[in-house]
Amino acid sequence: MSKIPFSDLETAAYCPRKLYYRRREDEIEVPDEVAERRELAFRYADLLAADRDDLADLPLAVGPDEFRSNLEYARRRFDAAWSELRDPSDRERLTEGKDCRGIVHKVLSLDAPTPAMVFTGDPPEEGVWRPQSVRLVAAAKALSWEAEESVERAFAEYPTHGVIREVSIGTRRKAAYRTAVEAARTLDGPPPRLTNDAKCGACDYRAECGVKTRSLKSLLGF
Repeated sequence: MSKIPFSDLETAAYCPRKLYYRRREDEIEVPDEVAERRELAFRYADLLAADRDDLADLPLAVGPDEFRSNLEYARRRFDAAWSELRDPSDRERLTEGKDCRGIVHKVLSLDAPTPAMVFTGDPPEEGVWRPQSVRLVAAAKALSWEAEESVERAFAEYPTHGVIREVSIGTRRKAAYRTAVEAARTLDGPPPRLTNDAKCGACDYRAECGVKTRSLKSLLGF
């Protein structure tokens, strides 16, 4: 049985119908702006030392002062792991587990091989977004399978904000991962449309999908 890509599992957790349309494309390329933002996660030492003008020229989602404050907080909070987050011993590693495979952006040499995944969008106020949580679990399980040891945590990095969050690979996240695996593995036709306007309005496939999103006027009851 073929291994499911991490990206498919993240998409399945977001919307199985989106995964259906995505799989019909021949190849999905990483846009240059995404690669540029992701690269920030490998420059933390330089970014902490950079002045405001230099930071202002970078593709940050927040101002230079907020960015530096966030990154300083991460450095203090994850002191034991900071050297590996800043300068990982293993990066962009293709990893294969029992059910899935994909690139782990950073493999940290801590008490166990620990994944750190880089997300170029905005973080939620707390924790991580559910689809990203599924991708983190996939990375942890793949590393666990290769190393033949338990991996119980992961790190989510949002480099355009200078935000880093530690994630525990607990029961609820594992259950969401299993649901995504099942959805990705059994997908053989377009699943039912979602009714989540927030998700559908931002989807690249909404025209093909045919979902009707509500206008602001209708949401307000006019």
